[in-house]
Amino acid sequence: MNQTSTDALARKLAAWSTLACVLAVVVIMLGAWTRLVHAGLGCPDWPGCYGFLTVPQGETNIAIANTRFPETPVDVAKGWPEMIHRYAAGTLGLVVFGLAIASCRHRREQLPLRLPLFIAGFIVLQGAFGMWTVTLKLWPQVVALHLLGGFTTLSLLLLLTLRLRKRAGVQGLSAGRVSSSLTKIRPWLYGGLLLVAFQIALGAWTAANYAAVACTDLPTCQGQWWPEGMDFQHGFDIAQQVGPNYLGGQLTADGRVAIHVTHRLGAVIVLLYLGFLLVQLWRQRGSSGLDGSIGVVAGVLALQFSLGLANVWLHIPLGIAVAHNAMGAGLLLSMINLIWQHAQLPHSKTVTASHTTTITREIRA
Repeated sequence: MNQTSTDALARKLAAWSTLACVLAVVVIMLGAWTRLVHAGLGCPDWPGCYGFLTVPQGETNIAIANTRFPETPVDVAKGWPEMIHRYAAGTLGLVVFGLAIASCRHRREQLPLRLPLFIAGFIVLQGAFGMWTVTLKLWPQVVALHLLGGFTTLSLLLLLTLRLRKRAGVQGLSAGRVSSSLTKIRPWLYGGLLLVAFQIALGAWTAANYAAVACTDLPTCQGQWWPEGMDFQHGFDIAQQVGPNYLGGQLTADGRVAIHVTHRLGAVIVLLYLGFLLVQLWRQRGSSGLDGSIGVVAGVLALQFSLGLANVWLHIPLGIAVAHNAMGAGLLLSMINLIWQHAQLPHSKTVTASHTTTITREIRA
């Protein structure tokens, strides 16, 4: 296969990988919607729903379903969010497997191979966590890991998209002269990414333990800057027993307050760290072409923080809560993209050498 055909194939796979990214965001949003309407156990079995391929409807099917699962009578209104989420996740899985198969078929064209295969394997693991989420009755540890798995899948798909676009010769930015101070910021970018990932993990734990409504005022919590009686040991107990139905949560109020306050503090730390980092990047950017990537991170960061405030002030309205989850994914993606674009910049020594050579030639001429 010639270079032109390889580039065309890479562009095609990049388009499919982009579609997979969009589907992953949709799955994350549907997962948030399912949790927020308390439909996580809308279907007590997996992968079907009461033994059917879809939510049982009609008197006969509902009677059969209730006979199969007498402890969890059919609730059609809660069954559909759960099944829609599963259908979307299944569609994403098919696209990911298609990318893996295509990568194997065209492995001689030097297209990414290990990454799409790893994502396909990770999707299988993510499906297992989806099953355990139901069979273990929303055990918080599994729910939190399932949520983090969704964000991890999305991150890997974005990385695959960026690699395919680069292989296809799609230009990201055209960097001019890059200062050494700009290239030295990269470790701090990785630090920002780790903070964002940690904050998302805190958000997953908050959602898994239904701690989002533990504090309903701002900037204080229950009228106090540091609520008395917060139980961090109970709130972050990762050894909760398997068995109880965790729909609605099993933690005490003091444990949930501890989780909520920790998530708030994490949000402030992320805001301050990324805010300072973005200001430094903006000042040092020069003609690097990073303007757009920096602006996207700043915009998503501001929107995400605002949505978090609105969640508390308005007592977790469904639309804003789902948007908060979506913007968490957006912040993660924008940080990964910024780091990727920064990594594509020429090394400062190379730039300096090239600039020096140009000056020398001009002097000799």
